[in-house]
Amino acid sequence: MCHALSSGSGVELVEASTFPETMNMLAQDTTIDVVFLDLGMPGSEGLNGLSEVRAEYPDVLVVIVTAQDSPGIVQRALALGASGFIPKSASVDCIVDAVNTVLEGETWLPAHIDLSADGNDSLDDFGARLSQLTPHQLKVLRMVADGLLNKQIAYELAISESTVKQHVSAVLKKLGVINRTKAGIAFKNAMRTE
Repeated sequence: MCHALSSGSGVELVEASTFPETMNMLAQDTTIDVVFLDLGMPGSEGLNGLSEVRAEYPDVLVVIVTAQDSPGIVQRALALGASGFIPKSASVDCIVDAVNTVLEGETWLPAHIDLSADGNDSLDDFGARLSQLTPHQLKVLRMVADGLLNKQIAYELAISESTVKQHVSAVLKKLGVINRTKAGIAFKNAMRTE
């Protein structure tokens, strides 16, 4: 893929072999426009990497590159803000087309993906509700799902505990769940790629 994108396209590519390395590159280089994220990348579990990149860097486009292309995973990735979904089996021409489409501000999916065939309406619904969260609310939800208390979240994000409580309340309302445990479980289920 790297050779296909860099040959004569004027695109500068940088590579990372782990998710933490990807996040470090994004923190250090504000000129990165697009991240190609493998769902199986070390240091990232399922769609968690996508949600983390979107929460920390909402202006960076994220294209998922993976061998898993079930409609349910594609739908959840799109709901979390992915700009495209490229199967690892895609041809060079297909990859170049996908990149150009995404850089023009459009979403790219391979022709063989039929999002209406999934039949997983509850996860699709939850994915749509997740997309309504602000980047800060998504960070808080991820931490709630990891079992952190409000005090710990406040410390990690350098905000007040009352601000965390406001974010948690907004998350519960937007997701339509009654407590933080249900929100955390639903988030973990939505992030799975099996």
